[in-house]
Amino acid sequence: MNIRERAESAAAGVIETLAASPTEAQTTKVTKLIERIVIEAMIEEGKRCASVARECGVADREAARRVAREIRLSNEALIANLSSLR
Repeated sequence: MNIRERAESAAAGVIETLAASPTEAQTTKVTKLIERIVIEAMIEEGKRCASVARECGVADREAARRVAREIRLSNEALIANLSSLR
């Protein structure tokens, strides 16, 4: 079901709930209003998700840097220990 179909379904539900008999023009306006609100909500949530993904990306980069640093330090310690055994 696409956004237009969902908006039409929601508009029909609203009209049925209100027990109203709107004109075709009123039904179209309600459908377009619902469609616009759904699209705006999807865009806003998309932006929020992108923002969260960017924040997680930074955290992951920092974690990767810490792990890489720990590995490098461990390798240096291992090399130093092995060198002292010569």
